[in-house]
Amino acid sequence: MKNFKTIAFTLFMAFSVASMSAQAKKIDVAKSKINWVAKKVTGQHEGTVNFKDGVLAFKGSRLKGGKFTVDMTSMTATDLTGEYLGKFNGHIKSDDFFGTEKFTTAILNFKTIAAKPNNVYTVTADLTIKGKTNLVTFDLAVTDNAATTTFKVDRTKYDIKYGSKSFFESIGDKAIDNEFELKVALVF
Repeated sequence: MKNFKTIAFTLFMAFSVASMSAQAKKIDVAKSKINWVAKKVTGQHEGTVNFKDGVLAFKGSRLKGGKFTVDMTSMTATDLTGEYLGKFNGHIKSDDFFGTEKFTTAILNFKTIAAKPNNVYTVTADLTIKGKTNLVTFDLAVTDNAATTTFKVDRTKYDIKYGSKSFFESIGDKAIDNEFELKVALVF
């Protein structure tokens, strides 16, 4: 009888743990998009960067986690062409900005998730760029097989100081905003 109780308890615990575990949903990296906008005193530039991989974790229909890897070498401007595009892309991939030769990926790892009405979640996550990790917070709207968010990142927290008025006071109209905006659309 004692063995039966032990087996029953073990099966109960195994079933309980299995039912509590989250369901992982991999993103479709070909359909998921990241658009960026970087502003400066005299205008702005915009472009894209691609996901390398990513997954959202759900328990039932509730978001419980997420982790994403971004291919920083794929970063490109979409508002320029020809020679200007080549020069711009070369500069943003250089050590002045993202140093993509050494830092080929950026990582976003969800830390806390708070549910809001209408399938929206406030996410606080670790964002690692150029080997430096800082917290970012954003609202993520989730539907059956997609999720979207828009949030800003302070590049100076990742040692990207080029053209920042915070570090170069006499830069005048050559100043570049410290924050850039990311618009993310996930498909899974």
